[in-house]
Amino acid sequence: MIEMKNHTFESLDKNKLQRMLEIKQLYTDGSLTQHEAKKRMQNEVGSISPEEFAAAEQLLKDEDPDECRKEDVRSMLDLFDGLIPATEVELPYGHPIDAYLRENIKMKELLHQGGELLQKPFIINAWSELMEIIVQYKRHFSRKQNQLYSALERKGFDRPSTTMWVYDDHIRDEMNEAMELLNEKRTERFTETFAALSVDLQDLMSKEELILYPTALKLISSEEFEEMKSGDREIGFFLIDMPEYGKAKEGGVQSSSTGNFMEDLATLLAKHGVNQTGNDPNAILDVAEGKLTLEQINLLFRHMPVDISFVDENELVAFYTDTPHRVFPRSKGVIGREVRNCHPPKSVHLVEEIIEKFRTGEQSRAEFWINKSDVFIYIVYVAVRDENGKFRGVMEMMQDCTRIRNLEGSRTLLTWENEEHGTERNDSSTNDPDDNSKTELSPGTRLKDLLKSYPKLMDDITQISPRFKMLRSPMARVVLPVATLKMMSEQSGVPIDMLIEKISKLIDTY
Repeated sequence: MIEMKNHTFESLDKNKLQRMLEIKQLYTDGSLTQHEAKKRMQNEVGSISPEEFAAAEQLLKDEDPDECRKEDVRSMLDLFDGLIPATEVELPYGHPIDAYLRENIKMKELLHQGGELLQKPFIINAWSELMEIIVQYKRHFSRKQNQLYSALERKGFDRPSTTMWVYDDHIRDEMNEAMELLNEKRTERFTETFAALSVDLQDLMSKEELILYPTALKLISSEEFEEMKSGDREIGFFLIDMPEYGKAKEGGVQSSSTGNFMEDLATLLAKHGVNQTGNDPNAILDVAEGKLTLEQINLLFRHMPVDISFVDENELVAFYTDTPHRVFPRSKGVIGREVRNCHPPKSVHLVEEIIEKFRTGEQSRAEFWINKSDVFIYIVYVAVRDENGKFRGVMEMMQDCTRIRNLEGSRTLLTWENEEHGTERNDSSTNDPDDNSKTELSPGTRLKDLLKSYPKLMDDITQISPRFKMLRSPMARVVLPVATLKMMSEQSGVPIDMLIEKISKLIDTY
C-alpha cells in the first residue's frame, strides 16, 4: 500500500503503478527507446490519472531517494505525454490554484506576442519590454516552491514536486540566459534561446495543468488552501488581480503580517521552553544580555539590514526574519519544512554536506556569494552550538551588498539619506517648498520618475501595501525601469484610484 500522511491511495491499482515503474525503469536504463516505452505504456498501462502518476513517482522516490538527481526530467515527463487526460475544474476566484491557472493564461499570451516578434525584423526595445515582463513569472515559481510544494510535502508527497522543481529551475536559467543575451545585443543567440524558452514554458504549464494542480486539489484540503493565501500574497503574483484577504487597513488595503509573525515567533519560543510568557508581546524575556519583550525582539528582527533563517538540529526550518528588503522570497509555508526540500534538487547535496560537517564539528562556517553586473549577494551559513558545544542547528545570513561594495573613500560626517539622494536642493525650480505645484499622477506615471523626485517614497510606499516590499529586493532592478502606477495597482491589488490618492497623500508630507 502507498500511504501518505493524512491521505491514502488504497483505491489505486498497485499492480498498475508497478507496471508504470518497470516500463519507466527500462526506458531510463536505455533498454527501451522513448517510442517503445510510450507504446508499452499505452498497451500495458493505458490512461493514467494525475494521482496515479504522482503516487507512482512517490513510490519510486521511496525505493531510490537519489533517482530524481540522475534522471532526465524533461524526457521522463515526455514519456507520459498523452496518457494523462486533461481535468477541468471550476474554482472560486482567488483560490490558490485559480491564481496559478490565470497566471499561465497571461504567460501564454506573452509567448504568443514573442512568437509574432520572431516573425518580424528584430527591434530591441520591443523585445526588452516583453522580456522584462516575462521574467516576472519567477514569482509563479517562488509561490510553487515555497507554498504549493511545501503543502504537498506535508502530505508525505515530495517526489513529484521535486521532479517539477528541476524543470522550474531549468526554465528560470533559460530566462536569465535570454536576458543576458538581449542585454549584450547578441540577437541571433537570443532568438534561439527565446524559442527554446517558449517551448519549455508551454510544456511546463501543460504539465502543471495535467499533473500538479489536479494532484494538489486531490490531496490538499479547502482549509489548507485557505491558510496558503496569506503566504501567497507575501510572495506576490504574476500580472493578475486577486481579491483582498485577511484584515484590512483603511480603504481596504491589506495589513502587514507583523501580528502573525509575532505569534509564530511566540509559538517557536514556547516550543523550545520559553513558555512562561505565552503569546503576550509585552512580557519581559531574559535574553542573553539584557531584557526584551517579544514585540521588541520582533521589531529588531524586522529592522535588521540582513535576512536571517534558522534550521534546527532536526533539519527543520524553524524561523526566518520578515524583513521588508528580503533578498529572496519566503513564506510561512516553509516553517516546519525539511530544509533539503526548500532548495533546488541540484543544490541539495551541498545543503546536506554543510549540515553534516557542522553536525560533526568538522566545519563551522560556509560562505557563498552571487556576483553579477548589477547585484552582489553575500550568503553565510554558521553552525549554531550551545555552551557545551552540542550542535543545535544552522543559521543562514543573507545580504544584498551591492551598495556596500560600491562605497569609496570615507564618510566621517553625519549625512542623512535624503541629503545623499539630493532631495535637499538649492535649485528653486525643483521641489521648491514655496511652490504649490507637484507631480501630476496618472496610471501611466513611472515609478522610477517618482522615486527620483521623492526618494523617501521608497520607504513609505509599504504603508500602502506590504506587497511593495519587493522594491527593496534585487528583483526591483528588473521592475523599476518599466513599472507604472497601473502595473503596481495590478500587482498589489490596490485599485488604481486609491493607489494614486495614497501616493499623493504621502508626497504631500514631504
